[in-house]
Amino acid sequence: MKIFGQSLSRQTLLNEVKDYLMIALGLLLYGIGWTIFLLPNDITTGGVPGIASIVFFATGFPVQYTYFAINFILLILSIKVLGWKFSIKTVYAVFTLTFITGLLQQFTQDLHLLHDQPFMACVIGASCCGLGIGLAFSHNGSTGGTDIIAAIINKYRDVTLGRVMLMCDLIIISCGYFALQDWEKVVYGYATLYICSFVLDQVVNSARQSVQFFIISKKYEEIGHQINEYPHRGVTVIHGEGFYSGADVRILFVLAKKSESNVIFRLIKDIDPDAFVSQSAVIGVYGNGFDRIKVK
Repeated sequence: MKIFGQSLSRQTLLNEVKDYLMIALGLLLYGIGWTIFLLPNDITTGGVPGIASIVFFATGFPVQYTYFAINFILLILSIKVLGWKFSIKTVYAVFTLTFITGLLQQFTQDLHLLHDQPFMACVIGASCCGLGIGLAFSHNGSTGGTDIIAAIINKYRDVTLGRVMLMCDLIIISCGYFALQDWEKVVYGYATLYICSFVLDQVVNSARQSVQFFIISKKYEEIGHQINEYPHRGVTVIHGEGFYSGADVRILFVLAKKSESNVIFRLIKDIDPDAFVSQSAVIGVYGNGFDRIKVK
C-alpha cells in the first residue's frame, strides 16, 4: 500500500492507525479539560485555544469556530513553508478537536462543575489538557496553533521551539484581561499554563524513559538469549579483563525501556543470582525500538 508515494508495510500501517487513535483520545481529554473545566470558569489558556477563549469571553462566539478559522490560516502557511508531511497529522488534529469541542459544548452546556472553586477547576482542567497534549505528542501528533508558529520561526531563526511557544502563550493569557477585566482570572491562566506544561512533560518523558544495563556473569550466554527472547531487546557482548585477577570476562550491554527493568532483573536472578549488574538511566536512546533521531 502506498500513501503520498511511500510504501507502507502492514506493521507500519498498524502503527499509523494506532497513532491516529491515540491522538484522537488525547484531543478528547484536551477538549474535556478546556470546555468543561476552564471555559465555564472564565479561565483562559495558551495557544489558539486561548485566543478562541478570549473571543468567547468577549463576544460569546463559539470557541470551535474561532479555533478552526485561525488554524486554517496557519495550516495553509504551514503547508507552504514546512511541507505537507509535517502538516498532515496537524490537519487531522485540528478537524478532530473542532468536532470534539462542538459536541462537548452542545452536550454539556447546562453543566457547571466547580463554578465556585476556580482553583480546582484550573488544576483539573489544566491536567486534562496536559495529559491530552502529551498523548498527542507521544504519538507524533500536534494540536496546531503556536506549534506551527514556533516551527516556522525555528526554521529561519535560532530560537528554540519552547521559548517561542512560551512567549506566545504568555502574551495570549495576558490579553485575557481585556476580555475579563479581572487579573485574578489571568493569574489562574498562568497557573493553567504551568500545570499543563508540567503534566505534558511527565507524560512525554515517562513514555520515553530508558535504562542501560551492564551485566557480568559466567552464564552470560544464557542471560543474553533470554533477554533476546523476552523482552526482545538486543544484547552486545563486550570483551573485558579483570584488573585484579587478570581473567577474561564477558560484559553484556543492554538498552531497554524503564518499564522492562523488573523483567530483566527477574530473569538475571533466576539464571545467575550472583551476577554483577549495573543499571543506570540514560537521557535518550535513538534507533530501532526506541525514539527516532530528530535533527533540524
